[in-house]
Amino acid sequence: MKFNYALVVIIACMVTQNIYAQYNQDALRFSRFDRGSTSRIKGIGNASTAIGGDLSSISTNPAGLGFFNGSEFSFTPEYNFSDISSTYFNQKESDKKKQLNFNNASVVFHSSQRVPKGADPTKGLLSVNFGLSWNRTNNFYDNIYYAGFNPNNSIADMFAERAYDDGPTIDALKKAASPLGFWGYEHFLVDTIGHDASGLLYDPVTHLNSSQSMTQVTTGGQNEFNLAVGANYSNKLYVGMSLAFTNLKYNSTSTFAEEGNADFVDANNVQGVRGYKTFFDNHQTTNGNGFNLKLGFIYKPLESVQFGASFTSPTWYSVEDNTTLGLETFYTNGDKYPIGNQDEDESFEQNYNLRTPLKVSGGLAVFIEKKGFITADLEYVDYAGMHMSGYDGAAQDNKNIKELYQSTVNARIGAEGRVSPNVYLRAGYGYLGNPEKGIGGATTNISGGIGYRISNFFVDATYTNVSRKQNVYPYEVYGSMSPEAELKRSYNNAYLTVGFRF
Repeated sequence: MKFNYALVVIIACMVTQNIYAQYNQDALRFSRFDRGSTSRIKGIGNASTAIGGDLSSISTNPAGLGFFNGSEFSFTPEYNFSDISSTYFNQKESDKKKQLNFNNASVVFHSSQRVPKGADPTKGLLSVNFGLSWNRTNNFYDNIYYAGFNPNNSIADMFAERAYDDGPTIDALKKAASPLGFWGYEHFLVDTIGHDASGLLYDPVTHLNSSQSMTQVTTGGQNEFNLAVGANYSNKLYVGMSLAFTNLKYNSTSTFAEEGNADFVDANNVQGVRGYKTFFDNHQTTNGNGFNLKLGFIYKPLESVQFGASFTSPTWYSVEDNTTLGLETFYTNGDKYPIGNQDEDESFEQNYNLRTPLKVSGGLAVFIEKKGFITADLEYVDYAGMHMSGYDGAAQDNKNIKELYQSTVNARIGAEGRVSPNVYLRAGYGYLGNPEKGIGGATTNISGGIGYRISNFFVDATYTNVSRKQNVYPYEVYGSMSPEAELKRSYNNAYLTVGFRF
């Protein structure tokens, strides 16, 4: 059964486990993709804007392709370990997930330019190099669990509020676009208590201090395929550009469970109390395709100093979203809703367009002869500039985006040291600003790595720890404080790049 966009707004918090509309949160989720890079660049905190000569240049600053004086290929598998701890009404829980993925594959083809006879071979256009890369820029593999006893309200409070919004009469409630109010009434979690000028009044029959829990499993990711070209002018100025084709896939399956006591009236009109368990299920599948452009340059005023800048256009996505909702309730006296094998699940699908924020990055690198380098980047991203279109309600979502999100400055710093003719050690740190106003927190990235290079072969290994805090809400109630869970996300990742020169 299909229902319209109005339902998405009404049940936004239930679909996404927080207080904002589903599409607002999806816009943010799909706009927080990282830079595609090799293990070497991940080892220095992804501070790559002013570093050339690495295959990561294809997807970060394509000007870096101009540094290559030969052709090169590499591939990078990754191991991800997600550890998400939660606090919900002072109860602490955690859940973990392990995942193997393929992170990066890149190739660059070197093309030297013919120098006219008698001309200075170090001046003018010296090379034009071409690169191809595939990168995984975002992982959605998570297991989330939180639980506690709620002394303030019940999910039935949310159902009662939806019933009041949609049901001036029981018949109107049954025919409403949103099923949530009618589900609450039909499952005897909500009952009528009178009426006002607008129609019937509804109130939950559930007691406080119910046991609540949320279980969510997410999978999928975002990928990017890049076509890039970079040029070298006089070993001083390097310029480049790339075109990227992107895709995303996000799957989320969640169940919010509540167990407690509820008032009821039996067949003999005798009031009593019975235990109940109710389960709210949500399954979301989202797929999309898009593209973006990148431009960049790197300049060497001195042999030991490089500075660079890159511009990444917004990514223009076309997205298809499918969501299915369901509610089941069981009582200790044997009653069950929906009755028998009746299926009340509601499904909807929506196609829309998403424009992610543009990104502008600047970087500086200082080289210490052949012993290594130190580099730092600053990046500006305006998340308030995200834009959605192609569906009813997009104007309101875009208004919410500007109110709920903000611009950020991301800082990255890294260093590489040559400890022997063939061995390199690396370390990096990144601080990514919080795009949400008033909730959540910044993301930190700590990395370290080692590399070995000999002749036409190289191998690099890197470990990263990425962490951030997030506040989520299993449902929203207007008349009292919505229940809030605090999540501490920690991701321990390992990358291994193997490469060859040819």
